[in-house]
Amino acid sequence: MSEGAHGGVRLTNEQRSAFHWLNAPSLTRVVSALESAEAGSARFVGGCVRDSLLGMTPKDFDIATTLEPGAVTDALKKAGLRAAPTGVEHGTITAIVDHQGVEVTTLRADVSTDGRRATVAFTTDWSVDAGRRDFTINAIYLTPDGRLFDPVGGVADAGAKYVRFIGDAAGRIREDYLRILRFFRFTARFSESFDAAGLSACAELKGGMTQLSAERIGAETMNILSLPRATFALEAMHDAGVLKIIWPEAADIAAVDRLKAAEPAASAPLVLAALYGDGGDGLGARLRLSNAEKALRSSALKGAAQIAPSLDEQGARVLIYRLGKDVFTDSIAIACAFQKIAEKDYQRLKDIVDLWLPPVLGVSGRHIIEQGVAAGPAVAAILHAIEEQWIAEAFPDEMRVKAILSVQIAQHNN
Repeated sequence: MSEGAHGGVRLTNEQRSAFHWLNAPSLTRVVSALESAEAGSARFVGGCVRDSLLGMTPKDFDIATTLEPGAVTDALKKAGLRAAPTGVEHGTITAIVDHQGVEVTTLRADVSTDGRRATVAFTTDWSVDAGRRDFTINAIYLTPDGRLFDPVGGVADAGAKYVRFIGDAAGRIREDYLRILRFFRFTARFSESFDAAGLSACAELKGGMTQLSAERIGAETMNILSLPRATFALEAMHDAGVLKIIWPEAADIAAVDRLKAAEPAASAPLVLAALYGDGGDGLGARLRLSNAEKALRSSALKGAAQIAPSLDEQGARVLIYRLGKDVFTDSIAIACAFQKIAEKDYQRLKDIVDLWLPPVLGVSGRHIIEQGVAAGPAVAAILHAIEEQWIAEAFPDEMRVKAILSVQIAQHNN
């Protein structure tokens, strides 16, 4: 792409509408601070430029700069902005403006890489900085006045919705083996097909992923599973042998496909439950998932075992009460993914959980103690018996609950 007489190619009027954020006050304050220190020192890069070219709304904003971290910090403070050294060893300072963070990273050149991390040196050469990035669509720079700099052909690839490694795919992967997973994620997000050279390199070099930390593999895997088109990525990962590196058990990609058809917004832990079923026991620890993520996966699998096509409305309400609405919803989705129930049964049961608010039992241990029962195991036993009868009678009203309480107290006293 030609950069024109003054450098860069100006956004067209049509493109301009997608880059309205260039005038956002929070961003202009950061850019002005950097440009005041050195004119031409700041350009937007990465996801914000890529997503806008693709007609999507950026979620965050990254700025590349020729200023070194110390100079970035000084410039931000001089402009009255907070500067947090969130990754200063790699050249990143986070500007805090209007309670939001904007990452500002000094242009870098790789000195050495080992497949997990890179030793970098700062540079003022935009092309060198571009050459060390992963995909062409992530190496497009945009000046504050709306000029695109495209040293590696990212604009054309964005227009074609094509994900391609910069330069030699194998070389890019050897610099950081996490790029294998990122290749599958970005392709599933943006493209209808996989770049053949990139796919071949991922298959050839997949063994290098064993060098990566569990946390990095886990985070990237969960990002893939959360995608609407997760099955597109998973099928390619399976064919390339990449899934076996993450977890050796057989993967049920068809179950994920059924889950996504029934519930397109299914969370990553739920997709993980569908992908491996009980064969995924231990995967939470392998991927360093949070306790909440591990609990969501295991609860959905346990709940799914209680779901059947014959489950009627009252039976569903009992399970909703016992499991909770969220776990019940996840459980019927997994049951559908495993073909324990048909999609029509899933929709029927989902309508029930969406429309029914589980009631609250109108008695507690305090009410039982007030009836003369000594605090201790007997109170818990009576309360349990009351609750079970209340559930069996389809959650009757408070008057009936009081009658059940009276009967249980009488039986205890006898």
